[in-house]
Amino acid sequence: MKLKVHPDEFVVRERADLPSQERGEYRVYLLEKRGWTTEDALQRIAREQGIPYRLFSYGGKKDRHAHTYQHVTVRRGAAAPYQESGLNLVPAGWMDRPMGPDLIRANDFQMVLRSLSVEEARLLEVRWRQLANTGFANYFDDQRFGSQDPGRGWLAERLLKRQWKGALQVYLLNPAGRRRELAAYLEKHWGDWKTCLLGAQRAGERAVLEALAGDPGGYLRALQAIPARELSLHFSAYQAFLWNEVLRRYLSRQAKELWVYPGAAGPYLFNAHPLPGLPDLVLPLPASRASFADALAGGLYRDLLSERGLTPGSFNLRRLRQAYFKPLPRPALVWPAGLALEGPGPDELYCGRLRAGLTFSLPAGSYGTMLVKALLAQPTP
Repeated sequence: MKLKVHPDEFVVRERADLPSQERGEYRVYLLEKRGWTTEDALQRIAREQGIPYRLFSYGGKKDRHAHTYQHVTVRRGAAAPYQESGLNLVPAGWMDRPMGPDLIRANDFQMVLRSLSVEEARLLEVRWRQLANTGFANYFDDQRFGSQDPGRGWLAERLLKRQWKGALQVYLLNPAGRRRELAAYLEKHWGDWKTCLLGAQRAGERAVLEALAGDPGGYLRALQAIPARELSLHFSAYQAFLWNEVLRRYLSRQAKELWVYPGAAGPYLFNAHPLPGLPDLVLPLPASRASFADALAGGLYRDLLSERGLTPGSFNLRRLRQAYFKPLPRPALVWPAGLALEGPGPDELYCGRLRAGLTFSLPAGSYGTMLVKALLAQPTP
């Protein structure tokens, strides 16, 4: 199966409850984009218009490899309408607060699945009706886990274990994405911080390496130089990994029949039939004050932390205050609204394969790509 063959075949429209008014401190804009992350798009607009990036606010990040619509605000209405290839910013009103995730009600999806095999097409036709009864496990999807270092693990876990040097190695030497050459350069010159500084590409890397150049053994001080927004992403990725693992173990214990789809940070398991209690199960994101109403889930969480050499108190990082672990609640299951399947039928781009269309809505924070994985998951042996 191929997804996002073209951005216009994966469309996401954000629906938000905006307290609109005639004038206000914050101007609301509709951001339409293709081929941009939300952050990169807004940074581009900020640079082009000479506006401090800190004046921009948004509720959630939208996929680079998609055609997306979302709401952003700019304090004092500082931005003008903007348009370039793959990017369009249009004024859409005013309000007296910045845009945030709490204002997003849902996301509407339209997508085309291409190069389907006959077996995948059959699964789609069977499973999309089943999901109306079972819902699907509300996992964080693979795109949340790009910051994991294949050899060194998670930056956040290193921090929770107070392994300052190891955390810096994850931050600076992770070869993920387009960083392979830079990671090799920094590893070759590790300890020669002034030489490493010559290769720095991002503001965060420069700040960390400048701190190390001034204090070669000051690993903790260097970690404190990581920008808050960037460190928050690392914290969120690790919380998502642990949250997924708790739900995975819960389903393994409770479900008699499971479906599985491979994932970047562990397999995704889906219940094949409704489970008593599961529709109401809410799991908090791991944090020092995370509280589990479900006894089984709480026990699985404590076991998981113990296996990884952690305790709930590990999350209280008093010496790194630019970001925090927040125990936000997340439903274990999610139900798509208005789920409709078009096809399957012949794929005009891939000879001998099939294509299908999906439309549906999901609550804010749930992944449309995860619904596709739930539809195409295979029965466990």
